[in-house]
Amino acid sequence: MLDHIGFTVTDYARAKTFYAAALAPLSISLLFEVTPEQTGGGSHAGFGADGKPFFWIGDSGSVATGVHVALTAGSRAAVDAFYRAAIASGGRDNGAPGLRPHYHASYYGAFVFDPDGNNIEAVCHKPE
Repeated sequence: MLDHIGFTVTDYARAKTFYAAALAPLSISLLFEVTPEQTGGGSHAGFGADGKPFFWIGDSGSVATGVHVALTAGSRAAVDAFYRAAIASGGRDNGAPGLRPHYHASYYGAFVFDPDGNNIEAVCHKPE
C-alpha cells in the first residue's frame, strides 16, 4: 500500500498555489510545510486529508516530468470540480471529465497536466 508520494517542481510557489486549488474539490488541502532551514535543502509542501499528508511537492532535486498520479474522488461532481479548478489555476487539459469504460464501466475520470507537465488525475469508481 502506498503511504505517500512526492516529486520535485520547478516553481514551488506556483505549484503550491496550483495544487491548493486543484486538490480542494477532492477534500485534500495543504497540511504541512517544511522549510529549507529545517531540511538543509529545499522547501516541501505536504497535501492530504484527515491530518495526514500523502501528496508532497518540493523544490530540491531534479525535476522529473511525466509523473502520473491518480487521486480518488468521492463523486463524479468532485471529479468535475477538480478539473475546473485545475484548469482555472494553470493546468492544461489532458482528458476532460467523463467515463472511461475501457478501464471499467463506472470509471469516471479527468486528467490535467500540472505546470511542470505531470499528469494528475481525479477518478471516481462509483456508478453515478
